[in-house]
Amino acid sequence: MPQLQPHIRLDSNHGALCALLPGDPARLDRIKTFLTDVEALAYNREFRSLVGSYQGIRVLAVSTGIGGASAGIAVEELHNLGVQNMIRIGSCGALQPQVKIGDLILVSGAVRDDGASKTYIEPIFPAVPDSELLFACVSAAKSHGYRYHTGIARSHDSFYTDREAEIDAYWSKRGVLGADMETAALYTIGHLRGLRTMSILNNVVAFEEDTAGAIGSYVDGETAAMQGEEHEIIIALDALVQILQTT
Repeated sequence: MPQLQPHIRLDSNHGALCALLPGDPARLDRIKTFLTDVEALAYNREFRSLVGSYQGIRVLAVSTGIGGASAGIAVEELHNLGVQNMIRIGSCGALQPQVKIGDLILVSGAVRDDGASKTYIEPIFPAVPDSELLFACVSAAKSHGYRYHTGIARSHDSFYTDREAEIDAYWSKRGVLGADMETAALYTIGHLRGLRTMSILNNVVAFEEDTAGAIGSYVDGETAAMQGEEHEIIIALDALVQILQTT
């Protein structure tokens, strides 16, 4: 039996093949309202976890903190425990005006502008999701009538650099929908480890808005952004049910 993992502090007794990966540990409190038979598991550093059931499947929720390095640790250690399907339910900032607050981005590919993914393989290697998991998320979003966009996101390592406005404008002109800090690492590591991965991003920063102020409003419960968070949780759970029923 796989031993207790050093960072997420979990072993394989949870019995789940699927995991939701929010960044914020507090997001687990919203996730658990959609699950039954919820059991709190561990809380070490940024890695808080619980397990519950949704429509007959066991699902882990494990927070990954901020950035690709910590997200990559969670992916690796969950893989060690036999988890095969992982969906990031994160937040992002919009790089296109049509992506409104609370809209979701179903990420079909990520610009690998981070450091974590590059420690694994050359930068020319693409960061893409599992296609069936992407299609399942699109199907779930359509069935619920939620606002979503499918396309490319950019993953990076900081939004406090001296050139943020310039960098955002560069990628915006090239059709990138939004920016986060974890998707590229999730997709790259997931592919190399033979996992199904997907990233759903809830937009919490309007196009050309100040990031720090907008994220503060989201944390304080801004209505549209909180609704977007609920939508991404539901889409992820429905997609996982669909995947397990067809494989």
